[in-house]
Amino acid sequence: MRLPTLVRNGWRACVLDYRPLHAPRLASLLHTTARRLDDASPTSVRSSPENPQSPVPVLGDLFGRFHNYLRISVTERCNLRCQYCMPEEGIDLTENSQLLSSDEIIRVARIFVQQGVDKIRLTGGEPSIRKDIVDLVHGLDALRPMGLKQIAMTTNGIALRRKLPLLRQAGMNGLNISLDTRNPQKFELFTRRKGCEHVLRAISEASALGYDFVKVNVVVMRGQNEDEVPAFVEMTHDERVDVRFIEYMPFDGNKWGRQKLVGYREMLDGITRVYGDRVERLPLEANHTSKGFRIAGYKGQFGFITSMTQSFCSDCNRVRVMADGNLKVCLFGNTEVSLRDLMRRGASDAEVVETISQAIKRKKRAHAGMDILSQMPNRPMIKIGG
Repeated sequence: MRLPTLVRNGWRACVLDYRPLHAPRLASLLHTTARRLDDASPTSVRSSPENPQSPVPVLGDLFGRFHNYLRISVTERCNLRCQYCMPEEGIDLTENSQLLSSDEIIRVARIFVQQGVDKIRLTGGEPSIRKDIVDLVHGLDALRPMGLKQIAMTTNGIALRRKLPLLRQAGMNGLNISLDTRNPQKFELFTRRKGCEHVLRAISEASALGYDFVKVNVVVMRGQNEDEVPAFVEMTHDERVDVRFIEYMPFDGNKWGRQKLVGYREMLDGITRVYGDRVERLPLEANHTSKGFRIAGYKGQFGFITSMTQSFCSDCNRVRVMADGNLKVCLFGNTEVSLRDLMRRGASDAEVVETISQAIKRKKRAHAGMDILSQMPNRPMIKIGG
């Protein structure tokens, strides 16, 4: 029996009151309402299992979480070969005909925005190497009257600088730029390519161009770059950047091991030894992924993404559509559903909405622990999108 299609709008307040049910009661309630589903439109109000009069959103799951943040991978190709993202032997690229076209990307984005997504991040691979990346941003910018508020992109920064003004003019609000070392020799070791100076210049120029935010993503790995954490914090002295230290996470082919993990508490203790009581904690933002801090008197800030030592699943508001059109509702989940195949079979928007809703309703309360995750099959990070 399928889960009911849920409402398009007008439900946000009720999500906070929504709680999961045990499977037997859920099945019973769905059985009593199933006869009404086929005659109702995809945008009509559906009942939550707990309260038949309480509407539940299409993008809401069974644990009260509403997913207003969509990450879309626009390519599997990349101009770097980062150790934690790309297996050393490389990956088998999906044939171009099996990747979402530009029109399909915009259609998927529009459908999600119509259901309440107000933040979209473009990822890859490396999205800046797409020839039509500026046009894609223009296409997304046209969705703002429907409720889209933010367009951002995760990038390695290598080929970014010449596109920075064009992306800003097209409607890009913010950037997450990946940089795991400020040392050119170590950069080449980590990424198997040269280009550290290009990334550093892209960070400075993006800040100067007036992007709403520029975040620097640093994956910290023991024995490789944990000694650079204070130097990255010092980047926030003169630049309005948000440096985010990311705990090393397991994905297919990245040779993750607990011994390589540097937990956020250890990193914070090291920063505190350098800066003392000048380290200030920042308030947590809604649906936060980063625990934020700043050094008193500095222009920027820094934070920690603690997926391994202190997961934030209870506040998760993110889903991903990968370059091949598969919807992934959890970064660490290995269950996917193809929106590409659905659209190419001629599905209506209502049918796509129904499929999205069902996938989100199957999302688990939380991902497994780090040791279990390291043994579970999952895509390499480059084929998921950051």
